[in-house]
Order: sequence, then C-alpha cells, then structure tokens
Amino acid sequence: QVQLVESGGGLVQAGGSLRLSCAASGRAFSSAAMGWFRQAPGKEREFLAAVTWSIKGTIYADFVKGRFTISGDSARRQVYLQMNSLKPEDTAVYYCAAGRISRVAGSYDYWGQGTQVTVST
Repeated sequence: QVQLVESGGGLVQAGGSLRLSCAASGRAFSSAAMGWFRQAPGKEREFLAAVTWSIKGTIYADFVKGRFTISGDSARRQVYLQMNSLKPEDTAVYYCAAGRISRVAGSYDYWGQGTQVTVST
C-alpha cells in the first residue's frame, strides 16, 4: 500500500530551482507532520524541513534557510519543497516523510520512495 508519493525531481543547472511535491495516502494521511530529507551517495540521510499540520508550524535545517521553503496543503496532506539557488552539492535523493515533526529521521513512520535531484555545474 503506497503511503507517500514524491514527484518533481530532475536535472537542473546550478543556480536553478526545483519544486518537489509529496502526497500522502493511507495511514500516512493521519500523520501529524510531513517533512523532507535527502541522502547523497556515501552520506547519511539529512533533515531539510518539516511542517506540522495542527499549527502549520515549520522547522528547517540551518543550511537550507533562505534557499528552501516548505509548504503544504493540510486538507490534502500534500507537502512541497521549493528549492532555489541550487548547488551541485544539493545533488541527492530527496525523500518525503510523515510522522511527528522532528529533525530526526526516526520520528517519521512513513517514507516515500525518493526522487533524484541532480544539480549540474
């Protein structure tokens, strides 16, 4: 049973923008929060941003502040990640997650399959 479906990844030149989308279904739909993580080859999965539906609060990793913006539609349980001024080091697989709002991956119960973002020089 598919719980989270991401879309919007792709290839972009440095300095460009991408908007990732994620839609929740099934049990993931009732999660209190949704967030975005990424994992580059040979590196650990790292937190990017999350939104909690109850108060529509958001949290960000410091290194994405000013470049990435998370938003969402609470009624549809859809979350978006607008990424601007992309750098080659942003190249990674980006994952959507649903669970309790946190910067820790273990707080999220459901994960999408991931979408590849590649930033070229």
